[in-house]
Amino acid sequence: MSERRVRVRFAPSPTGPLHIGGVRTALYNYLFARQHGGDLIFRIEDTDSGRFVPGAEEYIIESFRWLGIKFDEGVSFGGDHGPYRQSERRDIYKKYVKQLLDAGRAYIAFDTPEELDAKRKEVENFQYDATTRMQMRNSLTLPAEEVKRMMDEGCQYVVRFKIEPGREVLVNDMIRGEVRINSSILDDKVLYKSADGLPTYHLANIVDDHLMEVSHVIRGEEWLPSAPLHVLLYEAFEWTDSMPRFAHLPLLLKPVGNGKLSKRDGDKLGFPVFPLEWHDPKSGEVSSGYREKGYLPQAVVNFLALLGWNPGNDHSELLSMDELIQLFDLSKCSRNGARFDYIKAAWFNHQYLIQQPDEAWVPEFDRLLQANNIQSTPEKEAEVVRMMKLKVIEYTDSEGNKKKRNVSFVSDLWPLTRFFFVAPNEFDREDKFIRKNWKETTAQEIRSFMEVLQRVEDFSVEGQKAIVDPWVEQSGLRPWNAWRICLVGAGQGPDMYELSAFLGKEETLRRMQFAIDTLG
Repeated sequence: MSERRVRVRFAPSPTGPLHIGGVRTALYNYLFARQHGGDLIFRIEDTDSGRFVPGAEEYIIESFRWLGIKFDEGVSFGGDHGPYRQSERRDIYKKYVKQLLDAGRAYIAFDTPEELDAKRKEVENFQYDATTRMQMRNSLTLPAEEVKRMMDEGCQYVVRFKIEPGREVLVNDMIRGEVRINSSILDDKVLYKSADGLPTYHLANIVDDHLMEVSHVIRGEEWLPSAPLHVLLYEAFEWTDSMPRFAHLPLLLKPVGNGKLSKRDGDKLGFPVFPLEWHDPKSGEVSSGYREKGYLPQAVVNFLALLGWNPGNDHSELLSMDELIQLFDLSKCSRNGARFDYIKAAWFNHQYLIQQPDEAWVPEFDRLLQANNIQSTPEKEAEVVRMMKLKVIEYTDSEGNKKKRNVSFVSDLWPLTRFFFVAPNEFDREDKFIRKNWKETTAQEIRSFMEVLQRVEDFSVEGQKAIVDPWVEQSGLRPWNAWRICLVGAGQGPDMYELSAFLGKEETLRRMQFAIDTLG
């Protein structure tokens, strides 16, 4: 028998923005499919109609388009196994619900929400299972005529899977190895609800995975408790020969403290947990996204790939999508949760950003300048990028500690480059750099230096150096730090010859005169 073709799926629910943990799950499915020459299916799980959020499906598709994660078939991509939206597969599911009922592997339950709540109060840790099902209103306890009458009258019901207790259920997980669960701890899960004519997650996924010939189910650790039930469902349908292999990925954990990564963590520490900016259609709340924060998609992909998986010490951390596809191995995924290091995410973005040509920074840099009422040219902006993209930023962390980091986003450039476009209009006399480098004699030295610059006709870097360097050697003066105060207003910036060449002779001399007049 020939080896089964690799087919995997990513099946989000359109209930809001795509969490970064879901992005990682989709990425791992994509890497696995590409490595094995297989297919990646995009399926929409919208059986819970009450939680549907307008725009969520389009948001998810746009997120993957930005990230470069491409699907082979599914919603909006076409294919031979559709429809790929579960709400459009109602009739398909009904057929399999009937099959389970006819085989005695499922039963109809009429218990109302009020009756279930009463039972929960009556029985501590109540679970609808083999020990309690005979106390409830269902087709196992009611006469067949009564069941038919209630259904004919349109009474709402659910279909529950009949779990036989005392069985050891084996789940072979590609990451966690053999997972053994006793069926006695499982409840009779609801598979179908007559109220909306739709199945629950458990039945819909089993049927869809089977009919869409899914070979591997790679999903989050949170779905591991449902794996034994899914194994039993495959057995009930006699589909064990086509049962996919399971792989349950480790959770993404909070950067600080215990528990799963949440939006609250991102809001508190200032990083996104969604790939794109999300505008909640109900509350109007706007949540930040990696794209709008200035992350490059390849940096996000590289960072996420290494959260819970490691290619080994022989490889660089910087891996292209092609390299990730070549190296990816599910067996090397960690069983433990991966702590979300948002500082490392910024580091990855820095690494990819500095590989970009200077011109690639210009569109976003130009938007940044325009937001600050600065008009410039692409050529000038690329020149500023060249001079400043490798500079270090000083900042204060959330605990008040002074720290430094590299330029990780184009938006970092504005506080570093403002002086290129806006001349200093005041000087902080208490600034350590200014106090150290502007003495009683400095104004006269700068005047002498201005006289030298007046004689420079070619104000390029080379033209300035040809005149200034001999004067510095002859006079013994070292005007560099005072000159920086004049042009920048602080102890930062690029090489002084490069800065003055960028500003031009007239602006350079004007700033120098202003500093003399102001600082004296």
